[in-house]
Amino acid sequence: MSEANNPPMKKISGSQATAMALDEAMARDPTVLVLGEDVADREGGGVLGATRGLSTKYGDRVRSTPISEQAILGAAVGAAIAGMRPVAEVMLMNFITVAMDQIVNHAAKIRFMSGGKTAVPLTLRTMSGCGSGNGGQHSDMLEAWLAHTPGLKVVVPSNPADQKALLLSCIFDDDPCIFVETTMLMMTSGPAPEPDYIVPLGKAKVVRPGTDVTIITYGRPIYDCLAVAEQMAADGVSVEVIDLRTIVPMDEETILNSVGRTKRAVIVHEAVQAFGVGAEIASRLYEHLFTDLKAPVQRVGAKYTPVPFSESLERAYMWSQDRIKAALIRTLGR
Repeated sequence: MSEANNPPMKKISGSQATAMALDEAMARDPTVLVLGEDVADREGGGVLGATRGLSTKYGDRVRSTPISEQAILGAAVGAAIAGMRPVAEVMLMNFITVAMDQIVNHAAKIRFMSGGKTAVPLTLRTMSGCGSGNGGQHSDMLEAWLAHTPGLKVVVPSNPADQKALLLSCIFDDDPCIFVETTMLMMTSGPAPEPDYIVPLGKAKVVRPGTDVTIITYGRPIYDCLAVAEQMAADGVSVEVIDLRTIVPMDEETILNSVGRTKRAVIVHEAVQAFGVGAEIASRLYEHLFTDLKAPVQRVGAKYTPVPFSESLERAYMWSQDRIKAALIRTLGR
């Protein structure tokens, strides 16, 4: 199987993409199980319907749990080291803070502390993102925390086709994977994947070729990056846009090849800009391409504050097309 270049015109939502991946994984492998708050059909099949129908089809392999993130992740780690492939849902990403001991001290380290004898094929599904007025305890993107932890793989899809394919790659990976679904994208539609569409972990995608400057992004901001690239094209600027898809492992080769050609880079992410994934990417660009760069690497991310509840303050907190365009203009020296 190979990555398809022309997905069919049928459209699905992010929630449907997740449901498709889980259904396919559970049908393929009886060791795959799903657990989390309200995931069974009796409780509605998930807050956005991403697990709807699965408990009716697969019975006790889909378990609704108490409201206890520590219990969900503790049970998932135990099931994984016992030979299962659990997919644990923590409803919102802020809530993983309650279970960081299970994630960081257990799931991420068991392979290392067992001398490589014990794998932890666990997938943690969680959802977050700003822009919908959910406030400071329901909207944080915390991928930088997790990427900083050796032993974890961290994935942030930007469209339903990749969401389905990347979730399958996570489920059948033998290491713990954190799969971050973006709240706003779960409710919007995009092209459905072909049956044989796969995306390996650690492989970025050049979604728009260009020659003058590279934008490196992932998740929901990619749509604003593409819109700005189109605007800049009208002014004679050719912008290349890279969708990372996987934060860890990071496709450094694709990033360096692109920026090595364009000599300029802008990094855009939804999370707080300070101490974020963008800083790590910028550091790698400087380490490898310092003498080739024609301008300082620019970063665009959220402001260094909790996510505001107020609609106007939330907009000011977020990335924007204007901020992306201003960063491009700075790196182009215009």
